[in-house]
Amino acid sequence: MAARASQGHVAAVLESLQAKANARNVAGMARFGINTRNALGVPIPQLRQLARKPGRDHALALALWQSDIHDARLLATMIAEPAQLTIAQMDAWVEQFDSWDICDQACNNLFNRSPLAHARALAWVRRDEEFVRRAGFVLMATLAVHDKRSSDAVFMRLLTIIKRGATDERNFVKKAVNWALRQIGKRNLALQAQALAIAAELAESENAAARWIGRDARRELRSAATLARLRKKDVAARTVATS
Repeated sequence: MAARASQGHVAAVLESLQAKANARNVAGMARFGINTRNALGVPIPQLRQLARKPGRDHALALALWQSDIHDARLLATMIAEPAQLTIAQMDAWVEQFDSWDICDQACNNLFNRSPLAHARALAWVRRDEEFVRRAGFVLMATLAVHDKRSSDAVFMRLLTIIKRGATDERNFVKKAVNWALRQIGKRNLALQAQALAIAAELAESENAAARWIGRDARRELRSAATLARLRKKDVAARTVATS
């Protein structure tokens, strides 16, 4: 049976969050398209500072998530223990996403560190709910940055799924598809070539979302800054391989 956080501990953390509430920040969040239902407006840097005090505390994270307070849920994504995640818990959380920032923080802070990450990404992009599908593509994007072990073949397979998802016109999905395509293309020169080929095809699509995704991704993947970083990474990788 999983350990439970003490009610006193949970109450103390929630009290700390309430003390940092900022109505001006809540208004700013709304302007950026964040759902501010039950939001306190605690800035992300302050949440990260709070997260350092308990460190990883899965029981506390579960309790904070159950509070249904926006900021408490953000904090929960920072302190939950990736190794303790289950399919049921990941699915339960993602089905309760109601804002892009909760989705992105959960994927970037927590889900991409789980051994279940690749499988859940593949499952979620097949779902129809907007934030569930977004989570699948955001997870692919963050895995492209943080997963240092998976082979190029793994990410090439993800590119084919990204291509299929590019016709979803919903804003939060469309932007996540674009993000995933760009991040995979920035892993190395080989994946850049594959991502650029898909971007070129999407750029000529009759579907407006696919055209935007393709043109935007192609612009970044062809940029001088991206090429310089990829060439530097390629030289470093070849140096390590021959040393």
